[in-house]
Amino acid sequence: MMRFVIAALGVVLVLVGAVWTLQGANLLGGSVMSGSPMWLVIGLVALVAGIWLVVRAVRARRA
Repeated sequence: MMRFVIAALGVVLVLVGAVWTLQGANLLGGSVMSGSPMWLVIGLVALVAGIWLVVRAVRARRA
C-alpha cells in the first residue's frame, strides 16, 4: 500500500512540476508565475523529485 502512495505522490509531483516548469519558462501563460525564473527552478525540482519517487516505487515492487 505504501508503494502505491509513493507512486501516486510521484505522479502528482511530476504533473505539478511540469506545469510550474512550463509557466516559469513562459510557455504556459495566464498566471502570475508565468515568466518567473523562480517557478522554473521550483518546477524542475518538483519534476525531478516526482520522477525519483515513481522510479523508487516501481523498483520496490520488483524487489
